[in-house]
Amino acid sequence: MVAADIRYICNISEGFNFLGWNFRKYKGKLLPKPSQESQREVIKKISDAIHKAKAWDQDRLIRDLNPIIRGWTQYHNHTVSSEIFSKLDDTVYNMLISWAKRRHSNKGLTWIMTKYWHKSGSRKYVFCTELKTLERFSNAKVVRQRLASLNKNPFIDKEYFEQWKFIEYHRKKRITNPILF
Repeated sequence: MVAADIRYICNISEGFNFLGWNFRKYKGKLLPKPSQESQREVIKKISDAIHKAKAWDQDRLIRDLNPIIRGWTQYHNHTVSSEIFSKLDDTVYNMLISWAKRRHSNKGLTWIMTKYWHKSGSRKYVFCTELKTLERFSNAKVVRQRLASLNKNPFIDKEYFEQWKFIEYHRKKRITNPILF
């Protein structure tokens, strides 16, 4: 049975979801944001990974969570997403506290916090070990795309397009090789 091709027409002030983003006009300005479904999916992936990791050590849990977090943030770092990143950080923090409490049900919260969360740089509570640090959603920088000048001709303005390639190469290199704390 073939699924029906149903297309909805909606007002842009109500917004619509497409490819994991929600496009909507806020005060006359079109702003793409990560959709609620996309946020629920990443939280479900992280929850499943933590649920699988009931008996794992902290290093292995971090090793499994980091690619999920890094991939999702790199996909959504071109949208208006800094508030959503902070909200997801809080959600993951609460999930990790539940994971730690389950592992050490007879210990207090202070003991659990000193065992699993350490100071790193200017942050007090970082879920880390000596070898690995859990990445945070909010560490991802929101990148705004620089528009190319449309009045340039690639056959005439060679230096403009060489400079464009150079800038884009270094921007992508910076995104794919984040500095870990």
